[in-house]
Amino acid sequence: MSHTAHIRSHRKPRRSASSLAVRAGVASGVLGTLAVAGASGSANAAEPVTQTLELPTLTADLAAQATQSADATEQAAANYQLQAERDAAAAKAAKQAKADLAEAKHKAAEAKKKAEEEARKEAAARATRNAERTTLSTKASTDSDSGSTSTSTSTSTGSSTATGSAAAVVSFVKSQVGKAYVSGATGPSAYDCSGLVQTAFKQVGISLPRVSQDQSTAGTQVSLSNLQPGDILYWGGAGSAYHVAVYVGDGMFVGAQNPSTGVVERSLSYDPPTGAVRVL
Repeated sequence: MSHTAHIRSHRKPRRSASSLAVRAGVASGVLGTLAVAGASGSANAAEPVTQTLELPTLTADLAAQATQSADATEQAAANYQLQAERDAAAAKAAKQAKADLAEAKHKAAEAKKKAEEEARKEAAARATRNAERTTLSTKASTDSDSGSTSTSTSTSTGSSTATGSAAAVVSFVKSQVGKAYVSGATGPSAYDCSGLVQTAFKQVGISLPRVSQDQSTAGTQVSLSNLQPGDILYWGGAGSAYHVAVYVGDGMFVGAQNPSTGVVERSLSYDPPTGAVRVL
């Protein structure tokens, strides 16, 4: 035995395999922890990058809001334009209505003025007829006093019963009573005085001149005391008459008098004629 065998050796004892394995495991754990920490650190370091990536999303939201705002503005502008167009149309309609009203008032005034003028003409014509009858009456009296044949101005009548063609003429003019007077008209809805007479005789195949002056000489002159239904009455001189009508019997005549009365049936005493002609 060595003399140093009882002295403890200062050399480190050898580690066993199990001790080395434990140490290795610890080392691996530490390294794994460091790796995790490193990864975590890297993740933390990447956070600013993640925030930078969110900026495009924010920008897209702003763009969408701007688009919506532009759409709303455009819609509001369209609404304003539509309202402006409606206001303009309403103003135009009101202006047109005002113009139409003014035109209607003007036409009404013109119609009233024309009616008054026609009434004045009718009054003047009646005064002229009265003056002519007075002259004729005076002349007849003078002729009678001097021994001449007196010209009768009486409106007493002969036969009052129409027959044949005369009855057809009388029936026609009576059926036109109530229709309008229009200068130059010959029916069927309106007439002037000579137009009514001409159309009445056309019903029985007799063609008369168109105007009263010519109609007053179209047939045989007859006395107002010997009238028969169907005779043509005239006012004014023969050949210069200004009004005509048809005698229908019983002291009555039918004529297109004026725009105020139209076609009427009147008594001879209402407006005594100047003369008469017979064509039937």
